[in-house]
Amino acid sequence: MKYRKMGSLDWDVSVLGFGAMRLPMIDQTTVNEVEAIKMIRYAIDNGVNYIDTAYTYHNGESEVIVGKALKNGYREKVHLTTKLPMWLVKKSEDFDRFLSEQIERLQTTPDIYFFHGLNKDRLEKVKKLKLIDKMEEAKANGLIKHIGFSFHDDYSVFKEIIDYYNWDCCQIQYNYLDVNYQAGTKGVEYAGSKNIALIIMEPIRGGKLAIPENKLDEKPEIKAVLNESKVKRTMADWALQFVWNYPEVSVALSGMSSMQHVKENIESANKSDSNNLSGNDLKTISELRQAYKKYDLVSCTSCRYCMPCPNGVSIPWVFMYLNELGYWGEKRKPRIKFFYDRMAKSAEDLEKRLAEEEEVEGAASLCIQCGECIEKCPQNIDIPDVMEKVNGIFEDDKEVSEFF
Repeated sequence: MKYRKMGSLDWDVSVLGFGAMRLPMIDQTTVNEVEAIKMIRYAIDNGVNYIDTAYTYHNGESEVIVGKALKNGYREKVHLTTKLPMWLVKKSEDFDRFLSEQIERLQTTPDIYFFHGLNKDRLEKVKKLKLIDKMEEAKANGLIKHIGFSFHDDYSVFKEIIDYYNWDCCQIQYNYLDVNYQAGTKGVEYAGSKNIALIIMEPIRGGKLAIPENKLDEKPEIKAVLNESKVKRTMADWALQFVWNYPEVSVALSGMSSMQHVKENIESANKSDSNNLSGNDLKTISELRQAYKKYDLVSCTSCRYCMPCPNGVSIPWVFMYLNELGYWGEKRKPRIKFFYDRMAKSAEDLEKRLAEEEEVEGAASLCIQCGECIEKCPQNIDIPDVMEKVNGIFEDDKEVSEFF
């Protein structure tokens, strides 16, 4: 296993971290606990020393299973992280309640405690409820060792959060498709300039960047790039090596759901290094990025120039769900629709949930075709027209092929 400095912290971290968000399943609701524990321990036996979980992963089961996996001497071999579910925090006292419950689930104290999914609004909540004080109090009481945050917003907010506090570490979504998304490459470089330990999540984009060999015929543009490349790697290896190429990155998390994933990712980690990719490597990655764009139904870059929508439509989120459906196809529609249906679909529902201080995104059905967003969009997307199509797909259950 290869190791790197954990930013300014006085320990070395394995370049591969075990993300416990996509553990193996027996069915859609039941984690295969025996297999999950076997996988986690296999990873640790092969040098992985960073385990990442969170309060909500697998409806709370992830923390419990990770805690069991770290019995019998395994706890002492790893750095353990979990996260405060910021969207569920309503008052300062919630911090103590959640951390206490998480310690009970894990049967140990975490080494790093993150604010989960910080964005601009949640940063304001951190300030209002004085949650940094709560973090420092927990650290002084020996309940945690290090303080960090995971992140979902744009680069300007990332920079604001980084500059707000002397963080030990931060976690961002980054992969070769997301170089300009959320914190992006600029965020990687800025965290590095501050010597803050940088943890990367979604390096394989939830499996999107690791198409199985027997499925590549369904994505001919991507297959063509791989066939023409002078360098041969598995798709997962391409994605991971891209992330590890950045010296600013301390550890890349992989949400592994089978023992095969664990073994393959450990093999990739053992071949990793910073500034290691050749010109031909980078050319292939650039061509893969362009090939993936051909599967987007709308060319949204999540720049958010269209926001805020005066009627509450969360335009980038709607486009994200649409593009995911366009990529994965109708077979994945029930799962994507499950998340889409959690959005507010009427002005009354949106107003009610906001009044209750609930975090909520607005669905396409809130669009009144005012057209205010059209002139703001650098990609010249006819946003109201797309919203009508989204309503047809997600509300009237029509197929994507009827509109695109």
